Amino acid sequence: MIADKDRIFLNLYGRHDWRLEGAKQRGAWNATKDMIDAGRDWIIQQVKDSGLRGRGGAGFPTGLKWSFMPKEVKDRPHYLVVNADESEPGTCKDRDMMRHDPHLLIEGCLIASFAMQAHAAYIYIRGEYVLEREHLEAAIKEAYKAKLIGKNNIHGWDFDLYVHHGAGAYICGEETALLESLEGKKGQPRLKPPFPANAGLYGCPTTVNNVESIAVVPTILRRGAQWFAGFGRPNNTGTKVFCVSGHVNKPCNVEDAMSIPLKYLLEQHCGGVRGGWSNLKAVIPGGSSVRMITQEMAEDALMDFDSLSALKSGLGTAGVIVMDKSTDLIKAIARLAYFYKHESCGQCTPCREGTGWMWRVLERMAVGQAEHREIDLLLEVAGQVEGHTICALGDAAAWPVQGLIWRFRGEIEERIDRYRLGKPHVMGAAIAAE
Repeated sequence: MIADKDRIFLNLYGRHDWRLEGAKQRGAWNATKDMIDAGRDWIIQQVKDSGLRGRGGAGFPTGLKWSFMPKEVKDRPHYLVVNADESEPGTCKDRDMMRHDPHLLIEGCLIASFAMQAHAAYIYIRGEYVLEREHLEAAIKEAYKAKLIGKNNIHGWDFDLYVHHGAGAYICGEETALLESLEGKKGQPRLKPPFPANAGLYGCPTTVNNVESIAVVPTILRRGAQWFAGFGRPNNTGTKVFCVSGHVNKPCNVEDAMSIPLKYLLEQHCGGVRGGWSNLKAVIPGGSSVRMITQEMAEDALMDFDSLSALKSGLGTAGVIVMDKSTDLIKAIARLAYFYKHESCGQCTPCREGTGWMWRVLERMAVGQAEHREIDLLLEVAGQVEGHTICALGDAAAWPVQGLIWRFRGEIEERIDRYRLGKPHVMGAAIAAE
């Protein structure tokens, strides 16, 4: 467990003043000009040396992503876009950062924009986040008034920051769909290449980063890359805000070091699993779009990219969903399948058709109205959706289904057998295709 002095988000729970003066007392806007005077190459190298990986789900090295931007601004301006469209079920970290510590994000936007030679940045915020938008806009006004940002500001880098309110579509959390929406078009993912670093917002070089990825940068530069790299394991460094919900005694957002044991996270920060550790059935460790893990796996799992990837799951957004033995896992995954079916933009056939098909089959399986052979058919279809779409929504829809079948196949088979008891059965009467 990290000490309080090593936490970056000192007002995560909103116990202190979120406005400019309160933020300054917690260290925000301290030595910001010194960082900018050190130059863009120094900033990018520090972020690389810190080992910071994207906190929005993919885990791509942040400093490396910044370095992809063109070194010189030519006929097209550069842009930074902050992805605050936090819509992943089980994830609620960015919400608390924006409403309780917005100045960390604003300062991070200035520094990141300077590093990428951008004079403007856009924060694309989820449609349902109304209070968060109000706090963010109020904080931006304070920053303009104090000449921290804007034209001729005290840091010597002209910089404008805009907040764009989305309309609630999950697909706009995908970076290219977000850019389409920001341009006023329908939020549908773009084919890549070209990548946003070459042709992003309005066809200009653009970097899209998660709220947490940007908000931690000022503190990393103030305290040094080696300080941040000192937490966690190699390739999984730094601190991380974990969101824990479901069947724990104290659901919470909490900042701790990367690579802490999942069991430690649940027992120390969340008061343990409801009914005790032995009552744990499954955990979705990284937001709804990663494969669930069993109690046995959770016993030794570490909360980082590599440990969970080795378990064929993922850290994702670190939205931990805990399910005890009272949970109907088939019904739970059917509900997630409905979510992805509803949020699919419909652009790619495997996702448009496959998400609805998987949901309908899972709904039947939840009551046992299926045949054993359909389990393998469902797994095969999930595999055909995975990796065959423009964006990762196809993967996100397939992985929970794969996790259910890989780890709890016996539960589905038992449900089917129980449904058949006492019912006349004709082979081939119920088939998956609908």
